[in-house]
Amino acid sequence: MRRADRLFQIIQILRRGTRPITADAIAEELETSKRTVYRDIADLIGQRAPIRGEAGVGYILEDGFDLPPLMLTPDEVEAAVLGAQMVAARGDPALRRAAEDLIAKIGAVIPENLRPLVVEPATRAAPSWKAVPDNIDMAGVRQAIRAGRKVTLVYRDEQERETQRTVWPFAVGYYETSRLIVAWCEVREDFRSFRTDRVVHAVFMDERYPDRAASLRARWRRRQQEQWAAMKAQEAAE
Repeated sequence: MRRADRLFQIIQILRRGTRPITADAIAEELETSKRTVYRDIADLIGQRAPIRGEAGVGYILEDGFDLPPLMLTPDEVEAAVLGAQMVAARGDPALRRAAEDLIAKIGAVIPENLRPLVVEPATRAAPSWKAVPDNIDMAGVRQAIRAGRKVTLVYRDEQERETQRTVWPFAVGYYETSRLIVAWCEVREDFRSFRTDRVVHAVFMDERYPDRAASLRARWRRRQQEQWAAMKAQEAAE
């Protein structure tokens, strides 16, 4: 790998990380020596890249630094196009249009030598033939998540029982044949998931919920990890 490419990749590794990343981890990903990583990071800092950290602890890239946004590698172009294809195949109409627009924008601005990866991609996402319809405005759900606003649902469960819930939506899960709204439920006082095809009626409220969507997602992920660990422990005990 050329030195310029290696420096670029170090920035990319640090940019996608949320915690300090050690020189060992960077060296392993780049298939180079730890000494080379130390030297490259020193060079980046000398070029005023806002990298903070130290040997043996790890490094982070501080906010406010970016590279030209479309310096993409062929693998990154293929990953972006494939991801957009999957959204176009499985997303709601608004996301489908956005995914198609994204592919067109990528093709319009990347260098000429990479354009065939968009126009004639070697990777294809299979269409979702068995997807069930959404009975709720998914664009409205995403807007409620971004704004931190409550939604009142009339929901029908697997036994065809209807209940009314006021929820704090914070995530949407896209699966092969269905979509889930992940939310804090005021009735159950706990996290719950609601299939979009089982929503009977929805009211998007102006009232904000007393938490941040990011905080709810973090708590929910911790709960999921705890439940997974408990399940694995029980399986091991049996």
